[in-house]
Amino acid sequence: MKNLLVIFCFTLFTVSCSNTNESENFETANLSAKKSEGNFSQDIFPGGTRYSISKVATQGAYQQFIQNLRKNDALSIVAEVDHEKNAKSVGLQLDPTRIIFFGNPELGTPLMQENQLAGLDLPQKVLFYRNEDKTDVALYNSVEYLRSRHNLSGVETLSKISAALEKLVSKVTKREVLSAPQQSVGFEEGVITKESDKSFTQTLNDLRAAITSNANLKLVAELDHQQNAASVGMDLNPTSILIFGNPNLGTPLMQEEHTIGLDLPQKMLVWENADGEVYVSYNDIYYVAERHSVDMNDDILEKIAAALDNLSNVATQ
Repeated sequence: MKNLLVIFCFTLFTVSCSNTNESENFETANLSAKKSEGNFSQDIFPGGTRYSISKVATQGAYQQFIQNLRKNDALSIVAEVDHEKNAKSVGLQLDPTRIIFFGNPELGTPLMQENQLAGLDLPQKVLFYRNEDKTDVALYNSVEYLRSRHNLSGVETLSKISAALEKLVSKVTKREVLSAPQQSVGFEEGVITKESDKSFTQTLNDLRAAITSNANLKLVAELDHQQNAASVGMDLNPTSILIFGNPNLGTPLMQEEHTIGLDLPQKMLVWENADGEVYVSYNDIYYVAERHSVDMNDDILEKIAAALDNLSNVATQ
């Protein structure tokens, strides 16, 4: 594969639910009749997503969602992100915005067996946010997005994933789940990949060290997809993902468009194919910005591009 410029977006996030301020009190959204009927300006949602305009305030829907995940033995919570709290930690303001990463290796592993790059969009994630007009929304990537981006046609677990996500979200929002108008994307669209000159283990270790040694960054979660696959009796080539960030760079993007929080923080995937070739892959922040109609903050995007180029070079060269 070609060695491409790495472009990445940082946002620091909180892992443990115990770090969430349970006493926060968000007012229930006052939805108009039009919004309550599910006709809330579909064009504001990025392609490849599904959404629900919630009858329940962000705090309540999010906490109920977590409780439901914990009751399901097949699901594991990987990380929680309170973007609003992280924004405040660096003196910035953001409406209530939270995201949770979770997964089921029995359903996710077959996607990566078909195409390891699908691990870049796993584990699953759902964004809960309140926008400027006090509307509460739950947003997630559709399986159609996964199917077309990673060429996963024919993977049987996609339909199970779709049904599970819709059920989980509609249960807490008390509304039906709707689809953004455009669902498909091009094959590997927005994916940047660099081939490594090192072994899988060394590449992963060097990437981790580059993150943890940078005072501006925080490594929040690391997920070993291969190990998770083995835990349910499935085989997978070495595949691991790192999640990390910096709210000084991520928050301004979310201040412009809340939905970009679905793609923040970005994740870097380290993977080895059947031929023993090792790669680092991640989302192009310019693709992410275009997907969410973010057309400002060019200086921040440039800083992100330079920072991630350095990190990926350390990992792969």
